[in-house]
Amino acid sequence: MENKRVSPWIALIPVIFLIGSLYYAIQIVEASPHIPLFTSAIVAALVGMFVLKVKWSEIEEGIVDTIKMSMGAIIILMIIGMVIGTWILSGVVPTMIFYGLKILSPKIFLLATLLMCSIVSLATGSSWTTAGTVGIALMGIGMSLNIPAPVIGGAIISGAYFGDKMSPLSDTTNLSPAMAGAKLFDHIRHMIYTTGPSYVIAAILFIVVGMGYSSDSLDLTLINQINDGLALDFNLSIWLLLVPVITIGIVVMKVPAIPGLFGGAIIGGIAAMMFQGASLGDVVNAMHYGYESATGIEFVDSLLSRGGLDSMMWTVSLILCAMAFGGVMEKTGMLEALAGVILGFAKTTGLLVLSTIITALGMNVLAGDQYLSIVIPGRMFKKAFDERGLAPRNLSRVLEDSGTLTSPLIPWNTCGAFMIATLGLAPWTYVPYCFLNLINPIVSIFYGFTGITMMKLEDDPSYEGNKA
Repeated sequence: MENKRVSPWIALIPVIFLIGSLYYAIQIVEASPHIPLFTSAIVAALVGMFVLKVKWSEIEEGIVDTIKMSMGAIIILMIIGMVIGTWILSGVVPTMIFYGLKILSPKIFLLATLLMCSIVSLATGSSWTTAGTVGIALMGIGMSLNIPAPVIGGAIISGAYFGDKMSPLSDTTNLSPAMAGAKLFDHIRHMIYTTGPSYVIAAILFIVVGMGYSSDSLDLTLINQINDGLALDFNLSIWLLLVPVITIGIVVMKVPAIPGLFGGAIIGGIAAMMFQGASLGDVVNAMHYGYESATGIEFVDSLLSRGGLDSMMWTVSLILCAMAFGGVMEKTGMLEALAGVILGFAKTTGLLVLSTIITALGMNVLAGDQYLSIVIPGRMFKKAFDERGLAPRNLSRVLEDSGTLTSPLIPWNTCGAFMIATLGLAPWTYVPYCFLNLINPIVSIFYGFTGITMMKLEDDPSYEGNKA
């Protein structure tokens, strides 16, 4: 396709249709967002073909290329379903819940959740691994302590994305400086200025919120009933905790996520046969269909009846629909046209940072993928940052402050869909409690307008032009 200038008004047609159809489906008829997303992709394709004169073969190529970008995420999502199935069957998750209920109190639970998920995510470089391992156990523990699921989810996601953002093992942490032209560890050090204060504020908020769940309101009868049910249905052992430790260790050793996580599912299956007397057929069924709890205790059964590859298919189909829409919008040039309008307002450093953050958020909403929310704004705003005399690490930091951290807040984004499916959350309900994800972009905007820590290109020792 030739690079033709696309009118922003034309580009808005599929966007307006998407917003309207999503609102109708989700708010009016309480349907899933799949059909609105797919229909919006068709509308965007029609606009591309009949208004912008783009060939269908090129549009189809754009859809396929964009879906290819998400295939790694889709495979990981399916494997996480297998991990959850075997970890419940083996007693790993029940053991984590059992001991967690004995150790953690409601007052410190949210802060402890934030810290635990931060450490695991820093070590692995993966928010998805964190949510799919310790996250699912913490959900069970927190709900047993009478803490609402959306609040727990917010703490898990905040901690998981702190580590994902700051770890040199993270793909987004490597992608952002690559797009901005910054060096990896310069990028990580520069993120401390915005992420550090945001994390402290989030921790304080989780302490304050956690104080509302005092031990006085704790139903010890329910907790005892849960623990009795777990002990009756599973052979609980402290040795089972080696399964998540080994799995996390595999990822820390830089084994790629797909074989590493699948190894975690296999280890869980072996543990199920060793500790619970499960057969190979039981393990295969748990990996495919998930675990079906039958303790007779309603809360325990609803908590543990989950997992399996099949349980992720709703989310996989949602991601494919979102990727189809994003692929059409990018291939036809409509995404670039919309971003270009925003760039026109960036007359100051503060407005440039704000424009980048809005564009990254918009990519997460419209394209449904955090990688596109880093790649497209990074590609579009790099020249503007250079012309304003700003070091590349400023752009890479802003890309992560916005693209990475807002991705789990959008239900049809690959990250949002994953968190909802893995943690068993309802769309939007957890968003107000993702304190780090909400605060960090605001801090980044504040720095942009005040100039705090906005390094100039002439002060960047890594810039080639500054080297004698």
